[in-house]
Amino acid sequence: MQSRSLPSTRNMQADVALVEFHNATIWRGHTRVFENLNLTIAQQEQVAILGPNGCGKTTLLKAINRELYPVARNDSWIRILGRDRWDIWELRRRIGIVSHDLHMRYTPTTTALEVVLSGFQSSIGIHGLLANRVQPEHVAQSSATLAAQGLAELRDVPLAAMSTGQQRRCLLARALVHHPETLILDEPTAGLDLAASFEYLRQIRRLSEEGQNVVIATHHLNEIPLEIDRVILLKAGTVVADGSKAEVLTADRLSELYETPIRVANKDGYFLAYPG
Repeated sequence: MQSRSLPSTRNMQADVALVEFHNATIWRGHTRVFENLNLTIAQQEQVAILGPNGCGKTTLLKAINRELYPVARNDSWIRILGRDRWDIWELRRRIGIVSHDLHMRYTPTTTALEVVLSGFQSSIGIHGLLANRVQPEHVAQSSATLAAQGLAELRDVPLAAMSTGQQRRCLLARALVHHPETLILDEPTAGLDLAASFEYLRQIRRLSEEGQNVVIATHHLNEIPLEIDRVILLKAGTVVADGSKAEVLTADRLSELYETPIRVANKDGYFLAYPG
């Protein structure tokens, strides 16, 4: 498989952080998830975020993607690539996202090609006036991206006729179609069986090896690609650990995080958790 051509914007403003949370307080609905959060992720940095349900993983990723905003007050901000304000469509051309939540928003009749084409519009499918914006080059690029994911033969097949693993790879193609600088994965293998999970993780490893910036939120230690070394642990809206895999993924830290005895093994660079 040919390597992707990485966008030239990768080398621009390399000293500017991908994201900087400074004293950020973030709510989801009536729930305050983070209070005075301070966290920085650099460009070209590959990061895994772990934590129990409700710890704030998805909220953190939604804030990076500008689906959520912090409470406005002095000395508090979330800066993406050095900027407080963004044209949201421009930002979403630079950050691709794959999540179970996004997956569930597509109707079963949406075809693989329509899923990927919707990446150009940051929409859910292509319909109504959006269909008039589709250009021949969009179709060609979408078809090529599907082929890169091994889905060329499913181009005109509806999601309902695919396996869950194939559907999730369509979402990955959607995220990659405009060659984003950063790929955000929120529990990417949720709902996949072992074979589909391993194939999906192989795709993520390939992207990591090619230099794709990856930020992944997961429950599963074995989902962390070998290329990722920085791990952030979240609990109840607080960063409780932030460092290398060897420093952070210990039995003591994970047992405290999940409030249950956990043992950890390292097999060929992959970390595995099992009952303590």
